Amino acid sequence: MTKFLFSLVLLASISVSAQQLKSPSEFLGYELGTQFTRHHEVVDYYEYLAESAPDRVQLTVYGKTNERRPLILAYVSSSENLANLETIRKEHLKDTKGTGDSSKAIVWLSYNVHGNESVSTEASMKTIYELLTKKSSYLENTVVITDPCINPDGRDRYTNWYNQYKNTPFQVDPNSKEHHEGWWSGRSNHYMFDLNRDWAWLTQIESQQRLKIYNQWLPHVHVDFHEQGVNNPYYFAPAAEPYHEVITDFQRDFQVTLGRNHAKYFDANGWFYFTKEVFDLLYPSYGDTYPIYNGSIGMTYEQGGSGRAGLGVITAIGDTLTLKDRIAHHFTTGLSTVEVSSKNAGKLNEEFRKFHQNKDFKYKSYVLKGNKDKLNALKSLLDKHNIEYGDLSSGSYKGHSYETGNSGSLSINKNGMVVSIDQPKGTLVKVLFEPSTKLTDSLTYDITAWSLPYAYGLEAVASTSSISAQNVQETSTLPSISRGSYAYLTDWNSMDDARFLAALLNKGIRVRKADHPFSIEGKSFDRGTLIITKGDNENKEDFIQTLQTIVTTFNKEITPTSTGFVDSGKDFGSSSIQMITKPKVAVLSGGPTSTLRFGEIWHFFEQQLHYPLTVLDDDYTTRVDLDEYNILVLPDGRYGNHFKEGQLSKLKNWVQQGGKIIAMGGAIDALDGEKGFRIVKKKQAKDSSENTPQPYKNWERERIKGAITGAIFKTKVDNSNPLAYGYGSDYFSLKLGSSAYDYLENGNAVYLEQNTKPFSGFAGTEAQKRISESLVFGVENHGRGQVIYMVDNPLFRGFWENGKLFFANALFMVD
Repeated sequence: MTKFLFSLVLLASISVSAQQLKSPSEFLGYELGTQFTRHHEVVDYYEYLAESAPDRVQLTVYGKTNERRPLILAYVSSSENLANLETIRKEHLKDTKGTGDSSKAIVWLSYNVHGNESVSTEASMKTIYELLTKKSSYLENTVVITDPCINPDGRDRYTNWYNQYKNTPFQVDPNSKEHHEGWWSGRSNHYMFDLNRDWAWLTQIESQQRLKIYNQWLPHVHVDFHEQGVNNPYYFAPAAEPYHEVITDFQRDFQVTLGRNHAKYFDANGWFYFTKEVFDLLYPSYGDTYPIYNGSIGMTYEQGGSGRAGLGVITAIGDTLTLKDRIAHHFTTGLSTVEVSSKNAGKLNEEFRKFHQNKDFKYKSYVLKGNKDKLNALKSLLDKHNIEYGDLSSGSYKGHSYETGNSGSLSINKNGMVVSIDQPKGTLVKVLFEPSTKLTDSLTYDITAWSLPYAYGLEAVASTSSISAQNVQETSTLPSISRGSYAYLTDWNSMDDARFLAALLNKGIRVRKADHPFSIEGKSFDRGTLIITKGDNENKEDFIQTLQTIVTTFNKEITPTSTGFVDSGKDFGSSSIQMITKPKVAVLSGGPTSTLRFGEIWHFFEQQLHYPLTVLDDDYTTRVDLDEYNILVLPDGRYGNHFKEGQLSKLKNWVQQGGKIIAMGGAIDALDGEKGFRIVKKKQAKDSSENTPQPYKNWERERIKGAITGAIFKTKVDNSNPLAYGYGSDYFSLKLGSSAYDYLENGNAVYLEQNTKPFSGFAGTEAQKRISESLVFGVENHGRGQVIYMVDNPLFRGFWENGKLFFANALFMVD
């Protein structure tokens, strides 16, 4: 057969295939954009494509959500490429070590990370259909990986809500109910986490499962499709400043190349768009930055709309924005991305190889030491990112000290580790571990500090030398519980210890705690030590067997003792050795609370601590008997005058009788200045310069002086306070705003001293003055109960690991 005839046959087969494939509208039975497609229907369409064109579409289920919806990926390419998909993948990954000879472009398109930014998934179906039909030529040298819905739980929450409340036909009046989601919106996942801020921290199962596959591919180009406010035009690359300093010239330039190609199509249609504003490239846990720090061209595309737009809505200038319009815009940038990537496949491969070679960073190694549980928690995160590390058991290492912010040294005699830049993930290591991020602009979209040594509570130095790991022989023996002991003792200084205690209490084992250091039988123990006595549990028939099972499960080191008579400190019968009251916890939801901050608490209990809690919605809390609970958590939010006088009186009486309130962030404002609660917001003297009129063009710069955009501060800790058991004399806190409260008369567990400056991240000059000499965490006693104030958020996005023990202390240690 001649080449000409072969080409005709090939074109004919493609034509027949295209005719046979149903478009999304044909398959679903309604015109795309006239309804929101439920997630199971989206999956059905992708399965249909994989069955109808198995030589060009390969579908895989890479996991399930909390609500058991499947997470799917579609690999789309030419027949030849798809037949050699694994070979293409392996050759591409060789480029991370400089040994590959890849020629294909790998493009990953991620849709609907925010569930109520619902146009994304609709656009994904139109895009994949177009690639399989009219634009199949793009696939000859390109593999397109499509994730049609990163957040199925949130998407279905939104689509089901919209289908319940929309008018028929839909109503474009923005005042109509269909344009106003309730408190529990579709943006977040099941646990109300923002998945677009979880790429680096991997606290959620969707992120964890997705990253396993992502790291098997590390695409050249990654696009994260979003929506923004109804009245905004479309946004695409290039991004706004600040760019992180590790971003290469090619990564910057290619964003411009893509942006110009998008603009060509938008200009032709008369569509409005903007670039180089709002969405910067700094915080490492986004769907654009995380891929960039792994060598990709990472980008966010933002369409106006979100949960308010519905099927159609009138905008502020009187235009009607429809779902069809929104689909068209995302569809256009998606195809344009594949087009440009296909045309530049060679350059993408060449620059990807360069990215992973010769990391010319100041610090070559990061050396860490600390509590073994905290080291293991960090290692678990690094494993998920395929970041290499090694153990250290001895030595003294010089470098930038995270503790002092200056040059220093770190001596290790056990429990140490080193993470080197010299590895394929070296750029990501630099970004996650750097002591302080270089800012080219203080106007940022998100937090400006996240360094892992601070987040995990580990001592560390950043070294300019390459440091090799040591061969550390670990001996691990399962602890055994001896039946004849008077008591069993174990330490309290990590979240593993908190999980261990929660497991004991869940199984009905009674546990005491030490409020003073003590020594017994030649061993010393600190405040917070857990004491499990045979006498307290003599009525529990399976006490020893249950204890042994839990100790083995957590591989917990237990010290048996034959007596309660201490060498120094307080004997086990002392009033200083109190029984830990089993918490019965309720958390407020709805109304004044932030969905994200509520979700962090919910996830902490169920997925991290593994301890039950009751969710009390604001709609009916006034009818709930609080005496059924001994702890009430008030998440951060906007409370204003939410609690009426009768409710405040009820809360005060409940605390007086032995209840415990944990007030977080904005919830403290609801108690500020109220009779019976002694927390007081700091008064800030006005600077005389504030009376000087400022040019309107400078308003953002002036405003930022009073802001803190996620900066790390070194605080003082009173570790004799039960709220601070398990901590040293210092704590590095991630401060997310400039709200500040005066010191308490007593009970200041963690606080900022005078003239404290951030160790990492941005804090405006006026904000720094405002938070000087202010409370971070504290406890107030009221009658038989307590109010615990958490000005900073120890559970923020689930990743500030070193803060979580404060919350556990609030539950178990404060009495």
